[in-house]
Amino acid sequence: MNPLDFLIPVAHAQTAAPAAASGGMLSTLLFPVILIAIMYFLMIRPQMKRQKEHRAMLDKLAKGDEVITSGGVAGTVVGIGENFISVEVASGVQLKLQRGAITSVLPKGTLKSA
Repeated sequence: MNPLDFLIPVAHAQTAAPAAASGGMLSTLLFPVILIAIMYFLMIRPQMKRQKEHRAMLDKLAKGDEVITSGGVAGTVVGIGENFISVEVASGVQLKLQRGAITSVLPKGTLKSA
């Protein structure tokens, strides 16, 4: 058996592969596009929706609303500025917080019942 007999079939297989690779090029480009689309719908879009809802909640804040901050402090809104909100956490104790620190608005009367 000639040692070149093992090389010839390999050479034929290598020349046949580029003809099939033209269809593989489409699937190679299609995979990252599908991956980006999945990432958009599973991660980016829900985060943008949450940000939009949070912004709308902050715009609706009014004096007397009961809120919880990102630090877990619960209180009642007593003053609203452009960038800061004053929250009363106990009688006579007010905290000045950034608007973004408010994470949720509680139903009226929640703090009194707690």
